[in-house]
Amino acid sequence: MNIQKKLRTRGVWFFTEAMDSEQAIAFAQKVEDLNYSALWLPETTGRDPFSHISMLLSNTERLIFATGIVNIHHRHPGVTKQASTTLAEMCDNRFLLGLGVSHAPLVEGLRQLDYSKPLGAMRNYLSAMKNSPYTSVPPSEDPPCVLAALGPKMLELAAELTDGAHPYWTTPEHTAQARKLLGADKMLCVEQKVAFTTDKEVAYQTVRTELARYIHLPNYRNNWKRLGFTEEEIDETSDRFINELVAWGTLDQINERLNEHEDAGATHVCIQPLAVHGEFGNPHWEALEALSPNT
Repeated sequence: MNIQKKLRTRGVWFFTEAMDSEQAIAFAQKVEDLNYSALWLPETTGRDPFSHISMLLSNTERLIFATGIVNIHHRHPGVTKQASTTLAEMCDNRFLLGLGVSHAPLVEGLRQLDYSKPLGAMRNYLSAMKNSPYTSVPPSEDPPCVLAALGPKMLELAAELTDGAHPYWTTPEHTAQARKLLGADKMLCVEQKVAFTTDKEVAYQTVRTELARYIHLPNYRNNWKRLGFTEEEIDETSDRFINELVAWGTLDQINERLNEHEDAGATHVCIQPLAVHGEFGNPHWEALEALSPNT
C-alpha cells in the first residue's frame, strides 16, 4: 500500500486517552467502517502512540494510522526509526509518521529539556533518524514522514527533508500558504476541528473550551498572528477568530470549509469532531457519520 496514493481526502483526528483499550479498538473499527482513510492519534502525557497504534493496526484491515504528532524531544531518533519501520512492515505500510517539536512550555517546563533551537533540532533529528541503522526485515517502502509545520521555516524544512506537513489549528488561508511553500508534490494533511451544531452559543462555548488548552502555547499564537489575528482577538476568542478556525453549522457549511482546504491545496483533511455536548473524550458520532466518505 502506497499511503500517498491510498490516503483519500478525509480522515479523523482524535484523542483516545479517555478510552480503555477495548473502547479504542471499537472506535478505530467504526472509523474504518465509515470509510475514513486514516486515524490520526496524538502524543501528550498518556499512552505511547507506537504501542497503541500497534494494537489498533492488529484489529483493523484497511485504516491508515498516523501520529499527529510524536514529540521529537521525548525520544531518540533511532528509537523513532525502529518503531515506525517496524509498524510499517507489520501492517502492509498502513503507518504514517508525524513528527513535531511540540511547545516550549511542554518541553522545557514539563520535560525539563532544551527547546532553544527547535528548527535546528528538527533538522538534526531528521538527519540522525535517516542515518540510524535498521537491520530487521524492512517494509516494502519506508513509512512516509510529515512535520507539524506552521511557520514558513518549518514548512520549508518539511519540503526539503520529508514527505510533507501536518498543520494544526489553522485556516484555509494557511493551507494555501503551506501548499505554496511545500510545492506541488508534497503531502499536506490538514487538521480541521468541527463543531457539528447550528446553535451559535453551543458552538462558541465548545470552541472556547477546546481553545483553553491551547491558547497560551506560543507556536499556535505566533501562527495565528501571522494569519492576521490580533492579540485581543485571540485572548478574547472573538467571533472572527472562532469562525475562521473551526467549522460549525449545517452539514453544507461544514463541508464547504473542508472543501476550502482541498481547494487551497490540502491532500488530506483530518476531521477532529469536538464534543458539542460537553463529553470530552467521547467521539461525536453524529458528526463523523454525517461527514463520512460513505455519505
